[in-house]
Amino acid sequence: MSLSEGAGRGIAVLGSTGSIGTQTLDVARERGWRVTALAAGRNVELLAAQVREFRPELVSVDAGVLAQAREALPGARVIADPAEVAAVPTGVVVNAMSGLIGLSPTRAALEAGQAVALATKEAMVTAAHLMWEAAAVGGGRVVPIDSEHTGVFQCLTGEDMADVAEVILTASGGPFREGPADLSGVTPEQALKHPSWSMGPKVTIDSATLMNKGLEVMECASLYGLPLSQVGVVVHPQSLIHAAVRFRDGSLKAQFGPTDMRLPIAYAVDAAPTGMTRPGDVRGARRGREVGTHLGWPMRGTWEFREPDHARFPCLGLAYRAGEAGGLLPVALNAADEVAVDAFLAGQIGFTDIPRLLERVLDDTPAGTLTWDTLAETDAWARTRAQELAANGVMA
Repeated sequence: MSLSEGAGRGIAVLGSTGSIGTQTLDVARERGWRVTALAAGRNVELLAAQVREFRPELVSVDAGVLAQAREALPGARVIADPAEVAAVPTGVVVNAMSGLIGLSPTRAALEAGQAVALATKEAMVTAAHLMWEAAAVGGGRVVPIDSEHTGVFQCLTGEDMADVAEVILTASGGPFREGPADLSGVTPEQALKHPSWSMGPKVTIDSATLMNKGLEVMECASLYGLPLSQVGVVVHPQSLIHAAVRFRDGSLKAQFGPTDMRLPIAYAVDAAPTGMTRPGDVRGARRGREVGTHLGWPMRGTWEFREPDHARFPCLGLAYRAGEAGGLLPVALNAADEVAVDAFLAGQIGFTDIPRLLERVLDDTPAGTLTWDTLAETDAWARTRAQELAANGVMA
């Protein structure tokens, strides 16, 4: 049996108690992968159950619950630094940590020469060239986990990037694709009812505003070395086509399948050992055995494609703006969006205040060159500015 088929494959899962992390462990259970390390946040109860089942050699938790975790996990080596977990040699590091907290482990893994299956979109949205520098230093490799980006990866396997005219990412359109026309009164409960995917609250709200698709556009350009003008978005309500590539000869290649994240997770982990060392360095991977029962998935029904409504969902255009400008603007946009989503969920601002707040922060972001230091400084500044706007009225 090959490593891609199960026995012998070692993985470390960062963000193991979150949505992508738990689904990664589902795949590990099905494939027989050996889980060498886990990194979680503060959910010690779920982590303890994972440790009992998979028996990892190393465990990381949030520093605030370190003592509690050590008491709950006798015999396990428990630390508070996920970057240390990421640097320990293993087969593949699956980074499913959400937010900038996932950047340090990604950097550590790449500098240690690890193969990284990457679900932490902030790594490529805010710090792409720094991540590729880390890969160049240590020889690390990257394959994305998001369904859209693994779809692009599969479409590009065996192709020459010079032949690519456009990469197309699909969007479900979120819960408000059919209305209402006026989004100012929608509630967090309504925005959290995603029509296609089961995701955490941050990503679900970002999907409702189309900010998630905007971040994915920025991530895609960074992963595959493309200008943003060559990354398009189309609304596909059925969410069965995940990505497509249009070539210069006019031909089109698409990747489609069920709305189940276990499939792109399994592909990304299989592909990671021969993944990308630089933007667009796409190589194929031998596919492992079936995940679940999807070989019987039927190709039936009507598939629709629509242009995104930029007027109702201005966050998508703001992402293009930040990505085109580069520098520190993607960092500021990412930070401000996290604050805006939290403020909306808390009832502090309205749904249509989210893009207004983001635009104000982008307008105020100072120019500068992206480094590890300026990334941290800009993130802190943008969060403070966004919190001020949320507290005092976005348009005050």
